[in-house]
Amino acid sequence: MRLGRLTVFGTSQKTCRYGLNYLPSPAGSRARNFVRKKKLKLLAIVVFSAMRVGAFESADTTYLNEVSVTADVVRNDVVPVQSLTGDELQKLNSLTVADAMRYFSGLQIKDYGGVGGLKTVNVRSMGTHHTSVVYDGVELGNAQNGQIDLGQFSLDNIEEISLHNGQKSNILQPAKDFGSAASVYMQTKRPHFLGNKKFNFRGALKTGSFDLLNVAALAEMKFSPRVSGSLSVEGLTSSGKYKFRLRRFAPDGSTVYDTTAVRQNGDINAVRVEANVYGRLAVGAWTAKVYNYSSKRGLPGAVVNNVWHRGERQSDCNTFVQGSWQAEYGRFASLCNLKYAYYATHYVNNDPRVVRIDNRYRQHEVYASMAHRYKILTAWEVSLSYDFQYNSLWSDMRDFVMPRRISNFVAMATSVDLTRLKFMASATGIFIHDKDTRHGVSKHRKALTPAFYASVYPLRANRELSVRAFVKQSYRMPTFNDLFYTDVGNAQLQPERVTQYNVGAIYERTSSRMNPWLAAVRLSADFYLNMVTDKIIAYPKGQLFRWTMLNLGKVDIRGADISALVSVNATSDLVLTLRGQYTYQRAIDVTDPSASYYRHQIPYIPRHSGSVVFNMAYQRWALNMSYIRVGSRYNKQENIKYNYMAPWQTMDVSLGRDFTFGKVGLRALLEVNNVLNQDYAVIVNYPMPGRNYRLTLTVDL
Repeated sequence: MRLGRLTVFGTSQKTCRYGLNYLPSPAGSRARNFVRKKKLKLLAIVVFSAMRVGAFESADTTYLNEVSVTADVVRNDVVPVQSLTGDELQKLNSLTVADAMRYFSGLQIKDYGGVGGLKTVNVRSMGTHHTSVVYDGVELGNAQNGQIDLGQFSLDNIEEISLHNGQKSNILQPAKDFGSAASVYMQTKRPHFLGNKKFNFRGALKTGSFDLLNVAALAEMKFSPRVSGSLSVEGLTSSGKYKFRLRRFAPDGSTVYDTTAVRQNGDINAVRVEANVYGRLAVGAWTAKVYNYSSKRGLPGAVVNNVWHRGERQSDCNTFVQGSWQAEYGRFASLCNLKYAYYATHYVNNDPRVVRIDNRYRQHEVYASMAHRYKILTAWEVSLSYDFQYNSLWSDMRDFVMPRRISNFVAMATSVDLTRLKFMASATGIFIHDKDTRHGVSKHRKALTPAFYASVYPLRANRELSVRAFVKQSYRMPTFNDLFYTDVGNAQLQPERVTQYNVGAIYERTSSRMNPWLAAVRLSADFYLNMVTDKIIAYPKGQLFRWTMLNLGKVDIRGADISALVSVNATSDLVLTLRGQYTYQRAIDVTDPSASYYRHQIPYIPRHSGSVVFNMAYQRWALNMSYIRVGSRYNKQENIKYNYMAPWQTMDVSLGRDFTFGKVGLRALLEVNNVLNQDYAVIVNYPMPGRNYRLTLTVDL
């Protein structure tokens, strides 16, 4: 659930100016006194609530400059959306964005193990490339392989993570956002200053198993009443060494091998630096960001043929600069985004068993977007968006084709909100021009992807129950590696097309006078059908950096996402929260009836999966427990015993406490991950860590 915010500004306890529009006072002193009493009563309620909510507020505070009160509100989303915000993220035993997203329903995290292992997201079995990852309003890109490593993004500077199936409910967005089958939105922390403060600082130190050392610092500055900024710096180092047990069975049930060893070549050294500037305008706001992530890591590779150590190394330097501007003039609103990105990769394989490889890659991306929205009537609005994107890839590989791609996206959308009934429709035109600069070969592709959404509140008494449905088509172009990579690329590879159908309902209720002990209840269920044509499958080919490309043809995906959340104020000091989610997915290959794998489940997609998270907050203590279970699946097209992968489960526990020393806040958190010491692998032959520990100390100034 999203948090609503009410801000009250004042100069002292005697005077107060509300950040709300107010009606003219009635004539007469008696009426004015009545209004004044109402205002004072409202102010007293807000101040009292703020004193209870504030973690580090002192009891003798008498001077009030700014108070922020948060409360749960019902979301008015037409499309299925899941989100984790603020303290919810801090309560999870998660180091990165990928770790936190494991608790969303309807997706799989492909994790190759360890702190530095590649982590990508697959939503509703449609594949990683159908999920766009948006960072502070601008989509992250990787034209080379289309893989966005969510393990690169730490939670230390993240305020909200949300997953949207289809697209956002707001039609004022870039054209590319309309074209994705699913979207992950990450929002960084925005500066917030209490009283006369103009500087905030947060430092965090994490240490634990695998020789982990993670240091992060966030400084927030207030330059003027309208301009603020933040600087986030983080360093991460780990040896990546952990014990594992790996077993493999023959079709007859006999053991092929049963090995215990230490994972090698999984070390990582990474540094992230991010600077943000936020500005407010009379009619809108603007932001600017500079981001750099540099890392050097080993690629441990698959454990096969009694090979435990690989000679693969990879260095990355990802840098981008982006800016966003948004304004609203009466009925008209505009949104503009600009971005330049430069990604450098150095891949080396010194393994003596294979030919030595030493390759460098350089990606350039230029992106510009402009969106406009016009409100025709109070309940009816339309929008028009245009995006331009240029991508190029250079490599020192022999006979590399040096591809270039120019992409144009045009989207039109409309939304009608009749209070109890809401419609939204969009159509996105995609125009792609690819060029093989070495051979002078060009190819043009175009597509049209329509979408239609609707939601209704069937109960007349309230808006607690919402029923929703949508149908959408999406289109995903093959990446540069898919088309042009030496020995792997296939220039004749067909683009994927997906048609999505979804119907679901959500029930949401928050505390009231009748139920003050009930903080929140949320129940949701979505049932969906996805039809994928010319599905492209990418999975490791012995070496993590290389992939085997496969056009499956047609895939029929049917599933259900069910989630529930209950939060109870057991006492004034004790809050209990329980959330759970269950996912059913039947994703079968329906390409060729004569194939041996016809109507078999596609690789790495379990039929059943789910998670349960329990949080208990008592005064300054916090206990968090989480459980994840993933059902059996197969690692190849044929669903036979030899390709079978057993179910796995993990349980994580953490205990934290907050301390206050004057104006300094301190939080200590102890985590035990994989408490049951489960031996498992998300990807075949890539063993995951067993039981491990992490200690986090956070200081706020």
